[in-house]
Amino acid sequence: MNLLAFSAGVDSTALFFKLLEQNIPFDIAIVNYHKRKQSNLEIEYAKTLAKKYNKKIYIKDCYLDDSNFEAKARNCRYKFFEELSNKYGYDNLYLAHQLNDRLEWFLMQLSKGAGLKEIISMPKIEKKDKFIIHRPLIEMTKEEILEYLNKNNIKYFIDESNFDTKYKRNYFRKEFSDKFINQFKDGVKRSFEYLEEDKNLLLQEDWIQQKKLFYFKKTNPQIDIKKVDLILKKLGYVLSKPQRDEILKTNFSTVIGGKIAIDSNNKKIYISPYETLKMDKKFKEKMRINKIPSKVRGYIYKLRLF
Repeated sequence: MNLLAFSAGVDSTALFFKLLEQNIPFDIAIVNYHKRKQSNLEIEYAKTLAKKYNKKIYIKDCYLDDSNFEAKARNCRYKFFEELSNKYGYDNLYLAHQLNDRLEWFLMQLSKGAGLKEIISMPKIEKKDKFIIHRPLIEMTKEEILEYLNKNNIKYFIDESNFDTKYKRNYFRKEFSDKFINQFKDGVKRSFEYLEEDKNLLLQEDWIQQKKLFYFKKTNPQIDIKKVDLILKKLGYVLSKPQRDEILKTNFSTVIGGKIAIDSNNKKIYISPYETLKMDKKFKEKMRINKIPSKVRGYIYKLRLF
């Protein structure tokens, strides 16, 4: 089952009609933040489209203050999508991100010192815990989407808050990304294709997992630290830069925040919750023979994984 994240704006309206053209069945979900007078008109337009094309529509009201609004709004709508997925069984979520959005995000992350996974975001297809995200418009520019809507006389709304440069995304859009794409869109498209391929090769999930114990073969420290970072995020822990530096400095043998053990031998790197337990001699000898590093032994002993 497919769910379209709809807003009645340029991008999601275009995606609505492109999904219709391709005969892809879907329902729509829309969030009203009650920040603009126009938002009620957008809800009514969504209802009109849903009725005309026989789509189920789900509406969520989110009342948020202005402090860190964009992050709170994102959390609100994704929680809404997950609730719908759990309740009604939607396993595909369609998002209307386009090429300008992707470049904006790239530049924003680049400006604050992010890693490869954070910079190369918004892939065409992305697997999440609750659903698979699809971004069919990710290779189209904003200009191309507007041309499609205007050519087909399709009604859409323009959110005036998208022009307010007090929001960082809008600032990057106005000052950098739109200008750059207008001149170099073909090169940007190709670059993201190549970068996505490289990211998948470098950051493939080739580790073994047993409960909350992870381990993988050593390759290159710069690649290995990326894998450690991904695994720790799965464990609910986000590394700081000083912590990454500490892991590299100790050759992948440290305890992060007193909670996560990272340790290695000549061939493999191990990660697990950190446990300090008294272990029997038989178990210790087994760990020694199997060359399991010391910092992860407590967790292995606790769960009897070996």
